[in-house]
Order: sequence, then structure tokens, then C-alpha cells
Amino acid sequence: MQESTIIYIILSGIIALLLALFQYIYKSKSKSNSHKFLAVLRFVTLFAILLLLINPKFEQTTYYNEKPTLVVAIDNSESVRYLNQNNNTNELIERLKANDSLNENFNLEFYTFGKTLAKTDSLSYSDRQSNMALAFDRLSEIYSNSVAPTLLITDGNQTYGNDYEFSTNKYKQAIYPIILGDTTQFIDLKIQQLNVNKYAYLKNRFPIEAILVYSGEGSLSTTFNITSENTVVYSQNINFTATSTSKVINLTLPANRAGVSSYKAEIVPIENEKNKVNNIKNFAVEVIDQKTNVAIVSDILHPDIGALKKSIESNEQRQATLVTPEEFVSNAGDYQLAIVYQPNMKFKQAFDEINRLKINKWVIAGTKTSWNALNALQSNYKQTITNQTEDFLPELNLNYTPFIIENVSFDEFPPLRSEYGETEFNLPIQTICYKTVNGIAIGEPLLATFEINETREALLNGEGIWKWRAQSFLEQKSFEPFDNFIGKMVQYLSSKQRRTRLNVEYESFYNGNEDLKINAQYFNKNYEFDTSGNLNITLKDKETNNSRTLPFVLKNNGYQVDLSGIPAGEYSFTVSVTGENVSQSGELKILDYNVEQQFLNADVAKLERLAASTKGNSFFIDNTSSLVKTLTSDTRFATLQKSSKNVVPLIDWKYLLAVIVLSLTAEWFIRKYNGLI
Repeated sequence: MQESTIIYIILSGIIALLLALFQYIYKSKSKSNSHKFLAVLRFVTLFAILLLLINPKFEQTTYYNEKPTLVVAIDNSESVRYLNQNNNTNELIERLKANDSLNENFNLEFYTFGKTLAKTDSLSYSDRQSNMALAFDRLSEIYSNSVAPTLLITDGNQTYGNDYEFSTNKYKQAIYPIILGDTTQFIDLKIQQLNVNKYAYLKNRFPIEAILVYSGEGSLSTTFNITSENTVVYSQNINFTATSTSKVINLTLPANRAGVSSYKAEIVPIENEKNKVNNIKNFAVEVIDQKTNVAIVSDILHPDIGALKKSIESNEQRQATLVTPEEFVSNAGDYQLAIVYQPNMKFKQAFDEINRLKINKWVIAGTKTSWNALNALQSNYKQTITNQTEDFLPELNLNYTPFIIENVSFDEFPPLRSEYGETEFNLPIQTICYKTVNGIAIGEPLLATFEINETREALLNGEGIWKWRAQSFLEQKSFEPFDNFIGKMVQYLSSKQRRTRLNVEYESFYNGNEDLKINAQYFNKNYEFDTSGNLNITLKDKETNNSRTLPFVLKNNGYQVDLSGIPAGEYSFTVSVTGENVSQSGELKILDYNVEQQFLNADVAKLERLAASTKGNSFFIDNTSSLVKTLTSDTRFATLQKSSKNVVPLIDWKYLLAVIVLSLTAEWFIRKYNGLI
């Protein structure tokens, strides 16, 4: 409390005392005890009121002990069960929970990780992929400002995401790996990696690259085969030695039949080989007889063009070609979609050719766009020309229905720059993103699509889409979500199919370790998205003829069913709507492949390096006797005594108000009783 406040309090007490004595002692003719008591009550009232006016502040300090957190991150992937370490892991978890010394020195927090991280100690060992890098990213966000040594109970085998050994550079906690497995080495042959394109084109040959690895001593010979429908389509003898333990096989196979073709790559196992699962990899190739050609028409260079080309060609079914307006006019018939980037009057012949051939187009406008020219070259929309530019942030329209938009965080994207002013459309449109300025939605479309005269068109009124692709990678560590969005835009705009009431999105084949989710959209008779539809999928195994029916669930602006976990095989399916004569059928194939079963040992070397780089220690699951002592004796993890200082103003002390009320009430009753009122 400041010295000036103390002086004010003393003065307040003197003033309150003088006023009370003046009223009840000095001016009063009576000097009875009741008058003296009334003087005390008046003093209390006046002093309390003056204290409230001064409102002094008091500091309250409390002390408490803060224990560090012991993070226990447990591998919940199938590889733990495959290495027969699930029972050992369960026993270790129970010992940790019951250990009094650990609970006395730490706050224990249990997490499980596979493809994602979850705060739980319920273990199923059923995750079909493990992404330890993502787990460390999430934990670093949670414990960035606290002491939280981490027990990492895992076999160290990662199947998905960035390499966790380097991702932990940003993780500021000591890591103590509990290694699930041992260092025993077995003779093993395996297909380390198989690289093959997902699509091929009819009458062409598609490349395959196989990386074969041998673990063991001595020399051996084996055979590498690729079969299709029980027919060997490729075979090669392979020789390994103690010094030559890997081989890279490059080959090409013909694509003679349109559709999905399944293959099996196998390195013939040796006698008594412990793990034969990793000797085989199934793969499939979809052979298509045409490719979607997209023209990016521009007479300027801009990063947007490179980003669009990368996104479009991330799907091997599509090809994007950068052409000038003059080059496009010469070969317009070769393209199914024209992306017209920042047009001006030089694009007049290109627009004429697009209209003549009824080619679908996507116009992207920006600071280099001549809106005088664009307003004249087409009649579907008109931009108010202000010769001023503005930055517009996107706001996703959750009611957009022509195709499903998911996993794209538009609210995290940077703004696009374009002409300031209203864009007036002369026909019905479907808005994907609205414009927002300074956090205020202005209700105008930033990105919209529409259909007219059997053609489909889109307008993106802003440049800088390359920043969206970069931000998507920063947020999700992958270009895939953004590239998939651009792919859906291109697929929708390049198609001339008539709109149907039921649209189903699916792949022709899936790897066994992938999430298998099928999306659908259902519209009423007015082609408005119907949220009350009852959609079901009937899945039939072609080999056994067994069928199962599963319901779709409503998700954002579409429906979704999760088929992950169904056995490998070939399936036909029918998506139908209860009570409506609307359905769509198709076929899909699930390849027999489990990436978590490809490992024979724990990755001991990497886990030991991880412990050393983070100043922790590594332990094997069958030798954790010194684990508790190591943790509890480390001075970095000592319990800290902390203080909390709380400044409380007197005006917050409600009892003082009660004192004022009681003293005034008592004074009134005494004066009333003695006839002084």
C-alpha cells in the first residue's frame, strides 16, 4: 500500500471521528452512554464511507507447489500387437499408474497416438498408421510453457507424416523412449518401397520402381515376380550379399485394357523367414483412355499460374498447359477447360473461340485485369470500375452444393487483391466464398460458379491464390487438401454432364491402410441440397456375394459413410435414397496391404538417437526397473514452489457494505427509541 493512501486513511479516521464527536458530544446537551454509542456508530459509518471513496488496495500472496507433468505417449498402432508387445505395454501402463513415487513427483497425463493424438489410456492397438511427428507437434502446443518430460512407449516404426526424429527439434521436453522390442536381428527379405503411378493411359506403358532390401549375413539368390490374375507378367533373379543388401528394380508394363488392373509384387521368401508379410505388396493401376487437358491462358507471368498448374497436375488424369491468347486460339479444340487469367482486350479472339466451341471457362481477375475489356467480352457479370484495389478475405459458404468442399481452411487463408467495387451478376450463381473486408462480410462473391447454355463457368475475383496453397501447406503440412479442392473445381468445370439429384464421390481403388470414406450429395426436385435425405449404401462382395447396408451421416454440405476396416476385395455398391427413386451404382477395389505389418523389429537406433538429442534416456520394455529412479532423481523435474500475488481493492470487500448498513440501522433504531427522531 502506498504512503499517500495510508495518509488518506488516517485523515479519513480523524475527519470521521471529529464529525461524530461534533454531532453527538459537542452539540448535544446530553452526555449519556447512548449518545456516546451513537457517536461510535456514526464514526464507523463515516469512516467506512470514506474508506470506500479512497478504495485502498491490499496485496494477498499465496504459495503453492507445482509438480511437473509426466507425459506418457503410447503407440496405439497395429505394429505393437504384431510384434507381440501389447501385453507388455498394458502391464507397464498399470505399473506407472500405481507407482506412488511417480504420482508424488509428477502429474501423469496419458495420450495415445496412431494417425492422430488422443488424450486417453484406452488402448486397442488398432490404428492402421502411426504418425509420431503429428503427436509431437500437438504435444509441443500443449506443453510449450511447462516442464513435461515425455515417456514415448513405441516400437519407433512410423508409417505416415514427417520424420519424427527431425520434428522433435521444436519439442523442448526431454524424451524417454520405452522401446517395444529387442535388438535381435533376423534374416529377412522385404519390398522396402514400391513406386508406381496411380493412373496410366491406354496403349501406353507405365513405370514401376521396386526397392528390395535384405537383412542378414552371407549370400542368397531369390526371384522378384509381378503377377496379374495369376499370370506372371514380370520376373527377375535377384542376388544379395553381406555387402550388397539392396536392389532397385526399374521396369515398365503395358496398359492394354481400360479400367482398374490389380497386380502383386513379390520377392520369393527364403526358408524359415520370420516375416513373410513384407515380401508382398499389392498395387493397382487405373487405365484411362483420355486425359483432361486444361489451358491456362495468360499474357503475364504470375505465381498464381505456377500454383494452379501444380495443383491441377497433382492428379495424373489432368494436364495443364500455359498458353498465350494467340496460342490458345490455334489449338482451342484440344482443351476441355480454359482458365483465363487476368484478361484484357488481347483476349477477344480467345473469348470468341471459347464461345464458339462452348468450352467451359474459369476467369481469374486481379490487379492486372482490364475490367473495361472483361465487361465487354462477356455479359454474365459486370464489375463496377473504381480504379482502386482492395484486399478481400474469403468466407466459405457452407451451403454450396455443386460439389463437396472439405478439409480446406478458408478462414486461415490470406486475402486476395482485386478491383474495389460491386460485381453484378446477370444470372443465378452458386457462391463458394464470399468477400470479407476487415472482418466484415459484405455479401459479395469472391469465388462463384454458374451454368449457362450447357456450359459451366467460374469467376475468382482476386489474385494471390498461390498464397492460399502455401498457407494450406503451413496449416496442414501438405498441399493435398488445397490441391484436392482445385481438382474438384477443375473436375466440375471440365465436365459437361447434366446435373443429377444424387452425386457420389469415390475412388476406383483404395490401399488397405487408407481411410475409406465415400461422400455423396442429395438434392430435392428443385436441385436444392436436401438435409433430410435418408441415404444408404449397399456393399456387395463380388467373391462371396455377401452384402451389407450402411447409412450415410450428414456432414456439412454433404453426406458421408466410413467404410474403413472392411476386408480387402472387389465390391460393387449402390447408393440409394429411402422413399425416392434415386440411386447410383459403382465398383471399387480394396487392396490387401497393411503397412503396420511390414516391420520385423523396433527402430532401436532412431529411438536411442532421439533420447540422446533431447537429453533423455532410452529403455527397453523388459528392462524398466531404473526408469522411476531416473525420472524422480533428475533435478530438472523438481517440484517448484510458486507464489501468486493477488491485488484486492477494498471496494470488492462486501462485508464493509454490510458494516455500513448495520451501523446506520442501529443508529436509526437507537435514535427512534430515545425520541431523537
